[in-house]
Amino acid sequence: MPKLGMEPIRRRALIGATIETIHDRGFSNVTVGQIARRAGVSSALAHHYFGSKDDLLAATMRHLLDALGGTIADRLKRATSPRDRISAVIAGNFAADQFRPATISAWLAFYVQAQTTPPARRLHRIYARRLNSNLVHDLSHLTTRDEAVATAEGAAALIDGLWIRHALAGDKPDPAEAIAMVERFVDMSLGMRRH
Repeated sequence: MPKLGMEPIRRRALIGATIETIHDRGFSNVTVGQIARRAGVSSALAHHYFGSKDDLLAATMRHLLDALGGTIADRLKRATSPRDRISAVIAGNFAADQFRPATISAWLAFYVQAQTTPPARRLHRIYARRLNSNLVHDLSHLTTRDEAVATAEGAAALIDGLWIRHALAGDKPDPAEAIAMVERFVDMSLGMRRH
């Protein structure tokens, strides 16, 4: 019988192994058994904790979304103005623990699954709404509501696009470059609309 407290440790190990295995093999080419072996647990235990491979990916994405939300929340606490808050949201999306090759691969698998799997689609909607809401809230202090919505939509598309670009390019992602690109877009959007 497992010791009390082992389940959360094993779940975290399986989530970490999911991220790394997807990066190595791609989501469609990986099995729960391969993920379990990498995590050092049995396939039966992985199925017991998560069910199917899709359920394991959904749990992994919830984990990544929680980590992303925590990173952004920490940065927002230090922001002192609406423009600083926008920068906190942008930088949080490219934080070192999120914007690394293995995590980018997991996110790309998540985007693909969101097209056909209802739990992944629901999680993607939550992510997209949260990103949009964070951006629109603070952009609304700097411009009209309609312009804030348009700028938020463009910034979110650029954030997602940079993630996908790095996932497909296979190069080492440069968070500073990605942040600067989104920041320039926001500055240009705000500047162009002020005239």
